[in-house]
Amino acid sequence: MSITSQADLSGLQLISKAVGTTLKQMREYAQPGMTTKEVDEYGGSILAALGAKSAPRLTYGFPGWTCISVNNEVAHGIPSDRKVLHEGDLVNVDVSAELGGYWADNGGSFVLGTDIHRHQPLVDASRQILRTALSRIRGGVRIADIGGLIEKEARKSGYRVIKNLVGHGIGRSLHEEPTEIPCYYDRYNLKRFKKNAVVAVETFISTRATLAHQLNDGWTLATTDGSFVAQHEHTIVITDDQPIILTEANDIWE
Repeated sequence: MSITSQADLSGLQLISKAVGTTLKQMREYAQPGMTTKEVDEYGGSILAALGAKSAPRLTYGFPGWTCISVNNEVAHGIPSDRKVLHEGDLVNVDVSAELGGYWADNGGSFVLGTDIHRHQPLVDASRQILRTALSRIRGGVRIADIGGLIEKEARKSGYRVIKNLVGHGIGRSLHEEPTEIPCYYDRYNLKRFKKNAVVAVETFISTRATLAHQLNDGWTLATTDGSFVAQHEHTIVITDDQPIILTEANDIWE
C-alpha cells in the first residue's frame, strides 16, 4: 500500500508495534526444553491481548499463530508439541498480523542460550546486512540494486543468500505489490521503490545453500544440505531519505 494520510501511518504504527513487541517477547520467553508450540501459544496470547489477528492463520489457514523455524528450517516452520528446543539451537520467529485493517510483518533469527554451535556470526551478518540494506532504500532506488547489495554483503561475510524467498509489499494485506524484493541482483527486475510505499524487507543469509525446499508437511521450508540460514525482517515506509522502520519495537539491533 501507499500511505495517503496520518490515519494510515498511525494504523501501521499500531500493528507494527504489536508484531514487534510479540516477536521480542517470544524471543525472551523461549528456553531450552520448551516446545515450539509452547512458544507459539505464548506469542498468540500476546497478539490477542493487543487485539491483533495472526496473519498466516487469517490469510492461509496456517496451523500456528506464528512461524517458528529451527536449525536447518528456513521459514514457515509449524509450531509443534513434538519439537523441543535445545541449547544452542538456531531459532527463527516470524510474526505477522492484522489490526484495524492494517498489516505488518517482522522476523528475526537468534541463538537459544549459549552459542555452542557457533551460529551467532551468521545471525549477526543477517541482522547487519538488513540494516545496511534499509539505510540505502528510498524512493526511486531500484529493487534489484538492493538485492544486489544484500548478495554482495553476504559474500563479503563469507555467506550466500536464499534466492527463492523474498521480501514483499504489505499494508492492507499480507502480500502486496511489489510482490518480490529478492536478496540477490535480478537484472530483469526493473521496478523501483516508491515513496510512501509500505514494504517488508528480508535478509535470508545462508552458510551454503541458495534454495529452500518445502518439506512433506506442506509448509516448512528447509535446506537439504545441512546449511543454516538466518533471517531478519522489518516492515518499513519508504521516504525520500531514511525509511521509517515501523517494527523497531523488536529492537533486533541489540
